[in-house]
Amino acid sequence: MRVIGLMSGTSLDGVDAALIETDGETVAAFGPGAERPYTEAERAALKAAVKAALVWRFSGPEPDFSAAEAVLTATHAEATARVLDAAGLTPADIDLIGFHGQTVLHRAPQAEAPGATRQIGDGAALARATGIDVIYDFRGADMAAGGQGAPLAPLYHAALARMSGIEGPLAVLNLGGVANVTWIAPGAEPSAFDTGPASGLIDAWCERTIGRPYDKDGALARAGRVNDAALAALLDHPFFEKAPPKSLDRWDFSLDPVQGLSPEDGAATLTAFSARTAAAAILSMGAPRRVLATGGGRKNPVLMAMLGEFAGAPAEPVEAAGWRGDLIEAEAFAYLAARSVRALPLSLPSTTGVPRPLTGGRRASAA
Repeated sequence: MRVIGLMSGTSLDGVDAALIETDGETVAAFGPGAERPYTEAERAALKAAVKAALVWRFSGPEPDFSAAEAVLTATHAEATARVLDAAGLTPADIDLIGFHGQTVLHRAPQAEAPGATRQIGDGAALARATGIDVIYDFRGADMAAGGQGAPLAPLYHAALARMSGIEGPLAVLNLGGVANVTWIAPGAEPSAFDTGPASGLIDAWCERTIGRPYDKDGALARAGRVNDAALAALLDHPFFEKAPPKSLDRWDFSLDPVQGLSPEDGAATLTAFSARTAAAAILSMGAPRRVLATGGGRKNPVLMAMLGEFAGAPAEPVEAAGWRGDLIEAEAFAYLAARSVRALPLSLPSTTGVPRPLTGGRRASAA
């Protein structure tokens, strides 16, 4: 099948789109990709939806997300059109779109409350706008069955590793807003879990202190010093005592421990926090032959250097394996869309804690 995957991460910077040819088990070909950045007005609408969701927290009537969903439909349709143009294809040439939507709230399963997750995005509206059938709601079935609902990319990471002939143990580390790791070892199903914040807290700190959306090239952190007391306070979080599989919402951690620090020292401390927790998660599973990093954080040389220092092995960007780091998550949801229509599992007990291998996703027809 020819499938276009679409992903909008918690950084709210734009839509990533990628075309692959896949049967949901292997990848036969990689087509073009595209990024459609959000305008300031679009980003403001999405940030307002996140803010409303954080007030709601699954209690009482759901907020009206229609304005944000209209933004998602328009921008994701435009990203789809850019990929079609680059490939020289029409909607009739595409079998499916894998549409993740925008996560505005995620609550991991707890003893006192079941898990819940909300990805906004109107799959039916996107199908009408593009003229292509859309697979969406990838996480709902997993959480309804008691799984964490995240991470969902591990099966795609495993497919890439098989295709590339990479010998395990391999750690694939996604450094998005939240960090998650996929552990791929010979003779075993992939295992995965969220490790803690990656770029999310650093981005929030930069926005608050210097009015920029992220720490470009790690320059702010490089100019600062890690504050040991603040780092200890960040590490003293109950999440790190939980056994995997486990998942996070970007907003489960706060900036309180670094309040009062200079912008530089705060950035250095938060960067060390992300690197240290990711490295500890990797080492808890064994000694990897390779650590491959994807997500925006792989472009932060300070974060990558700290990660290598704490893990005792250099972290390489996934481009070192010939993978497309800016497109992997979009590709993953294209892959999962193909698996969905074939009723293949999207998650495993070892990746989300779901009781059995489970498929998922819902289909919206363009007809």
